[in-house]
Amino acid sequence: MSRPAVLCILLNFRTAEMTLRAAEAALADLHALGGELVIVDNASGDGSYEVISREVAARGWGEGGLVRVVASPVNGGFGAGNNIGLRMVMSDGQAPDYYYILNSDAFPDAGCTAALLTHLEAHPKAGIACSHIRGEDNLTHTTAFRFPTIAGEFVGAARLGFIERMLPEAPVPIPQPETTQQVDWSAGASMMLRAEMLKEIGTFDEVFFLYFEETDLCLRAARAGWSCWYVPDSRVVHIGSVSTGMKVKRRMPSYWYDSRRHYFIKNHGRAYAVAALFAHLAGGILHRLRTAIAGRKPQDPSWFLRDLLTHATTPYRQSSEDRT
Repeated sequence: MSRPAVLCILLNFRTAEMTLRAAEAALADLHALGGELVIVDNASGDGSYEVISREVAARGWGEGGLVRVVASPVNGGFGAGNNIGLRMVMSDGQAPDYYYILNSDAFPDAGCTAALLTHLEAHPKAGIACSHIRGEDNLTHTTAFRFPTIAGEFVGAARLGFIERMLPEAPVPIPQPETTQQVDWSAGASMMLRAEMLKEIGTFDEVFFLYFEETDLCLRAARAGWSCWYVPDSRVVHIGSVSTGMKVKRRMPSYWYDSRRHYFIKNHGRAYAVAALFAHLAGGILHRLRTAIAGRKPQDPSWFLRDLLTHATTPYRQSSEDRT
């Protein structure tokens, strides 16, 4: 019996050296599986494609099709860039059985990809398996979640313990599981996808430039009967926000608001999206009242509630998949 074909996808945007470091870690872990790697440069425009191509050749990674480097003509965002890889096959022309999406600033521990593959192979209706993520400081990142809801928007924005106790199933983040557990969705920094599932539900919705695209994919999978799993034996170190610069930005970028609104309208309709917006605003106002009384600053980025409300009044372009 032949072993499953695994194709790893690394998306680069102006982080060539970091991407090469991630590629080295991925290849070390993929070796035992006989997997291959494709690096997609997302129209970096800074020479990244040339640097990565040169290094892949110099290190001998390109021999036998082990590593391929492709260039996207435009930067369509996370989903669009990864979709280039999700349309590719193995170097021998075989269709992959699984695609492993890895962030360019994420570094798998030994056995990381094998743990995801083993779980998916053992559970035929498991379509998605995601890793335990930790920072360079060894602290666990919150990466296992429930799907966003109206109640979840209110609870998450309010940040009040008594409200969370009243609505215990509402918060989007869940306590990070210590054993393998089915979850609604998990972060896409280290995510293995079953090719059979993608044939049924499609790949990433490219209307999302960044954020919410993996949430949307997991929701589409769940609605089609596929499950998503958090596999803590699969472990990855993730630096986070290297390409986006979100660690140093004080204000949320407009594409976050675009993605949030698209997620709610597409998956739940306009009326639900409006209700989710006002739930978040109400929770955010409660949070600000509490912090003002306590003499502390709100935990949200600068201008967050105003930007959220202002953005909700801008024109919205629906994709063909959106609900009306």
